[in-house]
Amino acid sequence: MDGLEKKLDALTIAQRCHPEEPTYLLHLALQPGGPLAVSCSSFFIRLHDQNTLDLLGECRGHGGAMCGLTFAHSSPVLLYSGSADGTVRAWDARRPGSEAVQTFRSDPAHCYSSVGLSCSDTLLCAGTEQIGDDDSFLVFWDSRKAGALLGTYSESHSDDITQVCFHPQDKDRLASGSTDGLVNVFDLSQGTEEEALLATCNSGSSAAAVCWSGAKHSQLLCLSHDEGLHLWDLSQLETDEPLTLFSATDARSLTPLTDGGGVDYLVGGQWLQEDQKLLVVGGVSSGDLHLMECDSSGLHLLRSLEGGHTSTVRCFLWDAARGALITGGEDAQLLLWKPEGKRLSAGIKESMKSKSALKLKSRPHKKYGYQRERKGT
Repeated sequence: MDGLEKKLDALTIAQRCHPEEPTYLLHLALQPGGPLAVSCSSFFIRLHDQNTLDLLGECRGHGGAMCGLTFAHSSPVLLYSGSADGTVRAWDARRPGSEAVQTFRSDPAHCYSSVGLSCSDTLLCAGTEQIGDDDSFLVFWDSRKAGALLGTYSESHSDDITQVCFHPQDKDRLASGSTDGLVNVFDLSQGTEEEALLATCNSGSSAAAVCWSGAKHSQLLCLSHDEGLHLWDLSQLETDEPLTLFSATDARSLTPLTDGGGVDYLVGGQWLQEDQKLLVVGGVSSGDLHLMECDSSGLHLLRSLEGGHTSTVRCFLWDAARGALITGGEDAQLLLWKPEGKRLSAGIKESMKSKSALKLKSRPHKKYGYQRERKGT
């Protein structure tokens, strides 16, 4: 049993935040020394104590579905959120209940469906939903100045941009995923959009989640809305070697569970730098979770977590500093799993689903081929 397996094997429920109203928990964000931020399908952000999960307050102001949360890397208090209401807002997490300290907008027709912040905290990016028949945009701002719109990319995607994911160490590297099936990689230091586009990978379906992985963060994981899984090695861009390390159009049955079945859905992935492992979380409709390692040979079950959630889990976050897992879902529950936790009793029996809860859209993707570096072609 390796180090990560030992950590996961010791996890039990240490804290449970019971729901006070029916809502889906959609996104999680955490910075050491700061609160835990949770976006809800009711269009507001909850701030919790990261150790006790006690509610510290709420940030309200968005008027549409939330599309992402991220703390500034250099600050435990500056929190950015994106919404389909056409705004990206920055909040002072020390003052829940107060108005946003910055608001970023672009064209009034833009409804944001993803948001990200560069590792240098200077560049903010949001992806839009499809506008008209064939247009979607990557919008860029200088995060240090409210309203400082830098420009847009408009040629690389043709449907809702579901993910914008900055590289953890390279401030100019950005990956984006879309329901058009494409995952694009950009070098933002280049002058034009065409020059910036380094590679286009086709997921074969509607891209739902993208994350950087690998020892040098040179790999990309893509999960699709129909539970496909793709792992690409971008260090091969300058070679003739294939980029694909592993690909499955339906990853649900790749890791047989004890009952012989597989997971019903994939929640997402996260690269664990300390353990040098790519963690993928899947679940079943009853609320049980299954923690898996992903590598070039596929998925490998590490640990199953039972007795926590009672419905679909929408978000998770691995906190390496504490060796803890945080999860949230459609039962409105927020759970903290820690080594040698309190072994709390099972969760509520009924799912508390919100009538206004966000429904993921999965449109037929447009068939584009895989392309290597565009410059010079």
